[in-house]
Amino acid sequence: MRRRGKLMRPKSPFLLFSFSPFLILLLFAVFLAACGELEKPKTKPFYAQTAPPQKKEFRWSNGKMPKSFDPAQAGAPPETDLVRAVFEGLTDTDPKTLEAVPAVAEKWTNSEDFKTWTFNLRKDAKWSNGERVTAQDFVRSWKRLAEMGAKIAHPKLLENIAGMQILREIPPKSINEINNTLLPPAAVQNLPILNSNTNPSPKVEPTPPIEKTPVKPERETKSKQTPEVKIGVEAVNDLTLKVTLNEADKDFPALVAHPMFRPIYGDGKDFEDGKLNAAIVTNGAFRIFSVGQDGITLDRSEIFWGKDKVELERVRFVPKETAEKALEAYRTGEVDAVTNADFAPLALKLLEPYDDFKRKTHSALNFYEINRNKKPFDDRRVREALAISIERERLTEIEMDGSTKPALSFLPFDDENVKKLVQDKERAKELLTEAGFEDGENFPVVRLVINRNDAQQRIAKSVVKMWKQTLNIDTVIIVKEASEIEIARAAGEFDILRRGVVLPTADETAGLMAIFEKAAPPKTDASVIAENNPSGVANMQNNSNTESKDSNETPSNGQTEPNPPPAIVETKPILTEAEAIAEIHAIPLYFPTSYSLVKPYIQGFEINTLDAPSLKDVKIDNNWQPKKPNGES
Repeated sequence: MRRRGKLMRPKSPFLLFSFSPFLILLLFAVFLAACGELEKPKTKPFYAQTAPPQKKEFRWSNGKMPKSFDPAQAGAPPETDLVRAVFEGLTDTDPKTLEAVPAVAEKWTNSEDFKTWTFNLRKDAKWSNGERVTAQDFVRSWKRLAEMGAKIAHPKLLENIAGMQILREIPPKSINEINNTLLPPAAVQNLPILNSNTNPSPKVEPTPPIEKTPVKPERETKSKQTPEVKIGVEAVNDLTLKVTLNEADKDFPALVAHPMFRPIYGDGKDFEDGKLNAAIVTNGAFRIFSVGQDGITLDRSEIFWGKDKVELERVRFVPKETAEKALEAYRTGEVDAVTNADFAPLALKLLEPYDDFKRKTHSALNFYEINRNKKPFDDRRVREALAISIERERLTEIEMDGSTKPALSFLPFDDENVKKLVQDKERAKELLTEAGFEDGENFPVVRLVINRNDAQQRIAKSVVKMWKQTLNIDTVIIVKEASEIEIARAAGEFDILRRGVVLPTADETAGLMAIFEKAAPPKTDASVIAENNPSGVANMQNNSNTESKDSNETPSNGQTEPNPPPAIVETKPILTEAEAIAEIHAIPLYFPTSYSLVKPYIQGFEINTLDAPSLKDVKIDNNWQPKKPNGES
């Protein structure tokens, strides 16, 4: 027996007896077989084999109790799951392909430049009170989203709709003067864009929404103080909606499938008290039957236009405060599916072998943004060298314990036509040499800004080592609080900066606009929070304390004075992944993953990258029976 390369002296006299080579091999084979058994704890195909319910009732644990039924507040499960069930938008998301499919809109057309979209609504789409769903319902509901500004779940999703940004900048008294006519093309192109940052500064106060004054499509009198503002959303008639965009978007129908764009009945006052009101008017495949401490119950809507294709008669959302309680409810047969549960690493390893455990790449991206306003990062060859020298498998498997997926593209959706980044150390060296930095000579010390998070610090240190080993460049890691990240980004106080974005739709344009969004206006009070240099580079400020400290000093990199403000790089927006890969304005690192448990008798409950399963497609095999152990009759 060996330990750490040294031969250990046997402690028992029985071990001194000699064995034949055959016997040793036999014992070794038995040992390997035993190890193999230990690595396969799976004794049955499913983690929990319980009998299905006798009714067409689907019991779903998707996290804690939702906070609201308001589509405007639906940013993530469990709210998005409830909104998808009880409200229906222009389009819906096919849970298998993630493509947009007809919903309230039975068909749509687009202009050649993909900037104008026309949706034709179906005549039989109705609210739960029996009234018809009209194009004006969408106009009113989308205006409300813009009026709410930063209070909605995903403000960035509005940014490409002409005029929707302006609504958040107009004084509340003048919002009512907006009419439904379209902006002229020239005005559309010059609309200002109000960006919503990933980590907004707490000093920024959002524009307050309108509280009492309803938005009306027309007014007889107009304000003389504020000019009329027009938006790119128009109800041509009851069954025709026209939308004008700032930038071309070939996937716009996929964008409006997001729950946030689903219409509400009325002016939204039903959601203002913060209570879960079961009596709200809805237009989805299910209606709210009851709300209680034990969960929320939905019944199939009998006036939904597609009710004949919906098999489920009832859905019960069963809230669980912890992943452990959700797992126990699944094991005992209290629920049929578990999603949106934060399983511990040990639980994930336990569940991995079973067929009813599902793992999917999640639609979010962690990446490093590159400051192209600074040299030498304005050189694409430098950016590509940094990007392709990172071994992402080491990050995901070692630093993240297998809980993430390597990102060689910017969007997590499987598309064989999309070119991927190639991990190639030798090519990275060649590119850096071509850029004038052979073996890293004369390359400035890289300032990598990350947020104070253990996982992000581990990843940063690993990336720094890779850059040092492959490119021979030095990096100082600067750790900042989450609230300070955007300040540093706006002020340009970084060379490379860690960011993360959620990609709530399969719309390529919307996803890339979120990843490559412009920073907020620069701040003058940005501070530098320095961290000790993990690569042990000489001339770096060292701090033995694991916590970073505030400092107005710049890490020593051979310069005694700060760099002068660089010229701002102005480029056209990146709207396709092909452009993103070609330009490499950022370095994709990894995609998170999500997990679920689904009983074998449940059919059509598709877990996908968007975490957007459709209850309209779910079926229950009430005759399914768990398999009996071998030997039982």
